[in-house]
Order: sequence, then C-alpha cells, then structure tokens
Amino acid sequence: MASEYLEHKLALLPDSPGCYLMKNAAGQIIYVGKAKNLKNRVRSYFKSSHTGKVARMVEEVADFETIITATNKESFLLEITLIQKHQPYFNIKLKRGTGYPYIKITNERDPQIMITGQIKRDGAYYFGPYPNVFAAEETVHFIQKVYPLRRCTGYQGRPCLYYHLGQCLGACFKEVPEEEYAAQIKKIKSFLNGNTAAVKRQLTQRMEAAAAKLEFERAAELRDQLHYIEVTVEKQKIISNDKTPRDVINFAFDKGWLSLQIFFIRQARLMKREKRLFPVVDSAAEEVTSFILQFYQRKNNILPKELLLPAGLPNAEIEAILKVPVRTPQRGEKASLLEMAAENAKLVLNEKFRLLEMDRQKTTGAMKEITDALGLPAAHKIEAFDHSHIQGADPVSAMVVFIDGEPVKKLYRKYKLTTVINHADETASTKEVIRRRYSRLLKEGKPLPDLIMMDGGAIQMEAVKDVLENELDLAIPVVGMVKNEKHKTADLLFGDDDAHVDLNPRSQGFYLVQRIQDEVHRFAITFHRRVHTKHSLSSRLDEIKGVGPRTRTKLMKEFGSLDKIAAASVEEIHALGINQPTAQLIKVSLQKKAAVNKGSSHD
Repeated sequence: MASEYLEHKLALLPDSPGCYLMKNAAGQIIYVGKAKNLKNRVRSYFKSSHTGKVARMVEEVADFETIITATNKESFLLEITLIQKHQPYFNIKLKRGTGYPYIKITNERDPQIMITGQIKRDGAYYFGPYPNVFAAEETVHFIQKVYPLRRCTGYQGRPCLYYHLGQCLGACFKEVPEEEYAAQIKKIKSFLNGNTAAVKRQLTQRMEAAAAKLEFERAAELRDQLHYIEVTVEKQKIISNDKTPRDVINFAFDKGWLSLQIFFIRQARLMKREKRLFPVVDSAAEEVTSFILQFYQRKNNILPKELLLPAGLPNAEIEAILKVPVRTPQRGEKASLLEMAAENAKLVLNEKFRLLEMDRQKTTGAMKEITDALGLPAAHKIEAFDHSHIQGADPVSAMVVFIDGEPVKKLYRKYKLTTVINHADETASTKEVIRRRYSRLLKEGKPLPDLIMMDGGAIQMEAVKDVLENELDLAIPVVGMVKNEKHKTADLLFGDDDAHVDLNPRSQGFYLVQRIQDEVHRFAITFHRRVHTKHSLSSRLDEIKGVGPRTRTKLMKEFGSLDKIAAASVEEIHALGINQPTAQLIKVSLQKKAAVNKGSSHD
C-alpha cells in the first residue's frame, strides 16, 4: 500500500515515455526502469500484489523520480545510462568488459598478427571472441607458421630469426610488397572464418613430400599442425549452413527469475556460450532488452553481423540502437538455434529453483530473521566493526561487510587508530573509526549500510550513536553483538535502552550473527598481529645505539626479520652503507638478545 505522499505523486504521473528511479528512505536509487507510459507502469508497482524481488523492492520504495523522453528509443538509451551511473541494487548489472581475447591483424605498412583484449577503432581486423586465451594463442602460433606476416620489430638491416624459421616475410631487412601482405591476410581471414580445407590439403602435400625426402622431423611437425586444425580449429561441430557471425539469445522466465543463454556462432560453429541468471523486478521482455543493450555497449565487444532474438522483444528499437540486423526466425535452422538456447535456459532455471530454497534460509532469509527480531525494515548491507590491541599498544580497528548474508571481502577496511590518547579507551577508539568511515562515505557520496554491528556492548554502541546522530546527522540502526563467558556469540543489543534481543540459537539468523562476529574478530586480530609484529621488530632495532630510522629501514628491507639480521655477517651489514662499529654493535646486540630469549624459553 502506497503512502499518502506516494499516492499524491502517482496522481501526477504523465502519460509519456520515459524512465523512473525508485528510491529508499535514505534517498538511494534502488531501481531504474523505463516505460512507454510512465503513469501506467509506475502505478502498477503500488496497485498490484507482488512476490519475490518485486515485492522486496516495493517495500523499500519511499520516493521516486521520473524523466520524460521524446521517444521510446530515447528511454532505452537513458535507462542504460542511469543503470551504469547509479548501479541500483535491484537492476541487472553487467561488468564493463567481456574478458575474452580477440585475434588482431594490425593496420600498418608491415602488419602483424597478435592476441589482444582491447578493441579499438584503428582500422585493424579483429576475430573472436575466443573461449579462452590458450585457444587464441595456439591459433596465432599456427597462423604464424603457415601464413606469416611480420614477426620482428621492423627494419634492422639483417634478417631476423623468425625469417630464417619461415615465420616472417622479411620486413626486418627488405621492403615487402603490400600485395604479398594482402594475399596472406586474405588467406588468414578465410582460415579464421572456418575455411580449413585448402590449408589441410597444402599441409598434407608438404608432409608427404617431406616424408618422401626422408625429412621425418619436418614431416612430424606438419603432421602435428594438421592434428591441431582437427582438434582446435575444427573441434566445434558445424551447426549452421552459412558462416555469418551471429549471436543467438533466448531466455526462460519463472517466479521472478530470468535465465538467459547467449550462443556465439562463428565460422558456422558454436564458438562460445554464456549463461546468466538474475532475480528481476520488471517484465521478462523489459529485463531481457535492458540486458541486451548493456551487453553490447560494453567495452571490447565486437557486434555480430546478425542477432537472433525470440518473439515479444522490441526488435526495431534494439536494431536502431545497436545498428545490427535483428531477426526472429519462425522456421528452419535459425529457429532451431533459438529453441536450443531456450531449452538450455530452462534447464539452468530449473536447477536454480532446486537450490534456491536451500540457499534462501542461509542468506536473505537469515537477514530477514535478524531484522524481524530487531523490528527493522528489510536490510541488505551490514557493516561490522571490532577493535584490537595488546595492553593498549598498536590499537587498530577493522570493518567487514556482509550483503544479503554473504561476506564481500573487497569492501573490507582496516584502520590504524591515530587520535586515541588512551589506547585502551573503547569509546574513543569506536568514535574515531566510525567518524572516519562515515564522514568519508558522505563526502564521496557512496551508499551507506542498512545496519551497523559492533563487536561489543553498550559502551561501543553509545559511542557509535553519538557520532552518527550528533556529528554526522545519520540515522543508521546500531546493534551490539554480545558474547558469553565462553567468548561465544550469545545475543544482540538494540534500541534506546540497549535491550537484549534473543535469537533462536538454532536459527539461520543466529548463525549469520555468529559468522559476522567471528569474521570481524578474525580480520581485526590478523591486522593487529601484522602491525604489532612490525612495530616490535622496529622497536628492538631502535634500542641499539647508532641505529636510526634510515638504518632500520635498510636492514628490514634487505633481511626482512631480526633472525636474518642476527644471522648475517658484519660484512653483509656493513655492505648496506652502515659504518663498521655500528654494524658490529648490531650483530652483537641481536645475538645477545637471541641467546637471552633462547635461555628463557628453556626455563
């Protein structure tokens, strides 16, 4: 049910094409969509019942914006721009690049063939993408032997090694006619387009001739090249009667999940397949269209000569934006390819449903158990903090991030505390790390968490709330994770009076709290040990007369540990630019300390 504020905005929606941006209570954009009729589309979210990801998204919507466009095509383009800019939580998001290698014939006077991961508008010929780097490299090595271009760096006044091996046309010492390069490039293009019969015939003749001359090593090499064509270039079964480079995309949709299959047909063969699976908010047709436009507008992606799509998609708009023929075949070979892609998509979707219920309780279900117990709305992102020190020495803090119940390690952060006077002061330590973390997020305009968890009790919680409310004007819920006398997760603290919130110790929510608490403690302890060890080594060197920061740095950089410095000779220490008396003093001092430590360890 929409709030009074949303009802008022819904009444003002226009009957125009455009994009809409859904926002949560914190003002963050959580979903971007497009519509031919903004009034009908946006109202449908609040006037109909929903399940799955749609229901979760609508629950979080506190506001929305609309942007009107002149045409439906413009709304497609604007939607993709907004998704890439804001990366909304509920939208399908794609990585920028394809990650697949291409074979490139350069556009220059003396062209060469190479592997590349970047597509540029430089007039070069590009072939691919190839399923893996090894396949592309082996293909290039084969071409360099059979259809050589330039292999060396260019003119150097004498033939290069590759010329003697028959893998370079000789740009290293002569001017190679452009016609000769053109003839080779024509053969390479034909070969990469799947026409291997001619080269196989040629290799067979050369192999037989070498064998007749008793040149068995050369014959074996040619035999291996023939074998390579059969197992690598021709290993894919021919599935088409023509060699038009085309992509085939089809999907299966059920229970709010979209399964996509992309077949890359090159050289009349299925060269590569990609499968994608997403929980989606919009209709299947809208989500598939959004995926296609994002997919082909990524960096390093060569468009096919033809795109085969199922019925029900806006083919005309997709074709106008991508500038590639888009077709929906009704019968024949191409229709069979579409059906094959659909069947594969269904298989992936059915497998997902079998696993989905098992995973749900462990991730998003566990998150919901926690927020329900706390009386909070749905949450996705938790940031948890812990401190570590030894009797106040080398204080550090660490933060871990869990999204929908799963740790996201690339978002973890470590903090060396710098403003705390009494290093055992939990309040001061907590205030410093919270102030640094969230003032930076506000400054950079980055998303805030839905929930903050502290490994500790009321002292840490009050410190967090003081900084958030009184310094940063933020209203992020703060929860304390309490441990029992056995140092195991017991329950939570929450609310104005820091009341205990009991969780069922056998529930997935309790297990998630336990994982979060153990992970942030592990991360903090690991970081602290590294910092403390480094400082301990430095302080022991600083006690030696004549050893300052520069000398200490030289020693640690060269030897890495006190044991290795102690084991080094005076000459090795002196060779670092340290004078002889100081080098001898370092050696004697560290040996004495090592002897004392060894003796005490036997007591």
